[in-house]
Amino acid sequence: MGFHHGFRLAAADKGTFSWKLLVRALQFLAPYKLNLILAVLSVLITTGTDLAGPYLMKVAIDRDIAGEDVRGLMGTMLLYLLAVLINSGVTCGQIYLMGVTGQRAIFDMRERVFTHLQKLSASFYDGREMGDTISRLTNDINMLNELLANGLVTLANTFISLAGVVTIMMLMNVRLSLLIYTILPLLLVVTAVFRRWVGMAYRRSREKIADVTAHVEEGVSGVRIIQSFAQEDQDFSGFRSVNEENRAANMQAATVRSVYFPLVDVIGSLGMGLVLWFGGQAVLQGQLKLGVMVAFIAYLFRFFQPIRSLTMLYDGVLAAMAASERIFELLDTEPDIVDPPQPVHLGRIEGLVEYRDVTFAYEPGQPVVRELEIVARPGETIALVGPTGAGKSTTVSLLARFYDVQEGAILIDGHNLREIAIQSLRQQLGIVLQEGFLFSGTIRENIRYGRLEASDEQVVEAAKVVGVHEFITRLPEGYDTDVRERGEKLSIGERQLICLARALIANPRILILDEATSSVDPYTELIIQDALLKLFKGRTSFVIAHRLSTVRRADRIYVMDRGRVVEVGIHEELLARGGLYYNLYEMQFKGQEAAPAEEEGLERWRGEAVPVAVG
Repeated sequence: MGFHHGFRLAAADKGTFSWKLLVRALQFLAPYKLNLILAVLSVLITTGTDLAGPYLMKVAIDRDIAGEDVRGLMGTMLLYLLAVLINSGVTCGQIYLMGVTGQRAIFDMRERVFTHLQKLSASFYDGREMGDTISRLTNDINMLNELLANGLVTLANTFISLAGVVTIMMLMNVRLSLLIYTILPLLLVVTAVFRRWVGMAYRRSREKIADVTAHVEEGVSGVRIIQSFAQEDQDFSGFRSVNEENRAANMQAATVRSVYFPLVDVIGSLGMGLVLWFGGQAVLQGQLKLGVMVAFIAYLFRFFQPIRSLTMLYDGVLAAMAASERIFELLDTEPDIVDPPQPVHLGRIEGLVEYRDVTFAYEPGQPVVRELEIVARPGETIALVGPTGAGKSTTVSLLARFYDVQEGAILIDGHNLREIAIQSLRQQLGIVLQEGFLFSGTIRENIRYGRLEASDEQVVEAAKVVGVHEFITRLPEGYDTDVRERGEKLSIGERQLICLARALIANPRILILDEATSSVDPYTELIIQDALLKLFKGRTSFVIAHRLSTVRRADRIYVMDRGRVVEVGIHEELLARGGLYYNLYEMQFKGQEAAPAEEEGLERWRGEAVPVAVG
């Protein structure tokens, strides 16, 4: 069985050209109006100099060569060369100018999408493949580069050139011009069919490259699991499957192009044949000058070239449509969690937290937590325990307002969370999760992430408080050690201690620990417990843990089962009741009773701990 990744958009029309999407994409060029004006002026110059070429050829043949005027031929040739040089120089500047403009627009778009992703609620990411989101931010935005960099210039050049060619051809010879126009219906039919097929092909190719990106992202992130289960061949099989689908989708688009463009050339050659046959006869009969016919043939090339360019542009536009639809689907997604019209901005809070009859469900009709009644007074440590799936992590996620409750309310110092500015709320929180997440960069930068304005001395002080300073100083580069992506150079315990230092330097009034010690060894846990006792002092703390050393010292333990609080009390009281907590203790905690040395150390820290505020 192979793996298959991918997120499908519910699009109404696959591969359909949309003025709305095009206008939205082109709006990213709006800040660069001056560049666009210069580009249009350059188009007028390049089109004019290009159209002058065939006319100068006509003059050279019918006037200079026919009249045996060598001096006149020299002048015509110099004018022709001047037109070519001007055309080349302005084209060079035009390409550079629009390249810069397009890259700036792409830069702005990528920043806007990334910023928007940072604002989206946790519910947006639930069940979505990260590879698909990354594909939109990278591959799909890159697909728009050609449209924004050259699309407008190509469009302007095409229409101006076509208008100029048609006007000049009609002035030169109406009969030959009308003859050419007889093949246009055939060209329009072929183009209409092409538009339909290539639109579907491009839409499919954008979906498939997202599948490939998603599989690569998951395969790289989970490489150790893949290797540990010796499933390299199996995962490769899954990758080969999505890669083959991507290849097939792109081959479909390539096949459509390979049929269409030769057909355009055939139709153009048909027009050329008509001109040669009827125009040649007119020249032989003396009804048409040779120079006019030569110029007409040159203009005929310029007549079909803009049509071909316009079709190629449309080819690119359809690819951009498929990409832009995916991009704007992201930008149009509104966050579930937003500030109220007049939000409350918290100052320094006391830390009173109240859950009042709170019910929440990820899916309608399937509550994960029900009728929660929890109170944490300022400075208290509250432990949440219960079997897997009891709703513990959801409970603290609601406190951070990653989700909004459907019924009831959560209050901090009497303020409903829905009334508080989101940033103001989260500045009061310090969160440490089971998997200590570190960003690429140095240890110093990761600790300072909790408070960006913190000094180096404050960073060191925070590290000393949580007991990680000595480990850091033993590293060859100390605090400037690059931890690489997700802190892969460090052990789980070392990462967790750095995360605790990051939480400490933020000096939060409310601390949330979600299984923060579950993945570390007993020795590292002792160090972390020392750090936690300092962190807890003077702060309201919520702790989800399965280690007795943390739970038993909580001011109050809330035992949860199937989303409800079924027992409340301190460690000894709950054991005496012989209920769910007692059963959990017998199954999970009894063997974890702290050794005498550990107990002594923890009691010592408990007695000496003082409120910590770095900075």
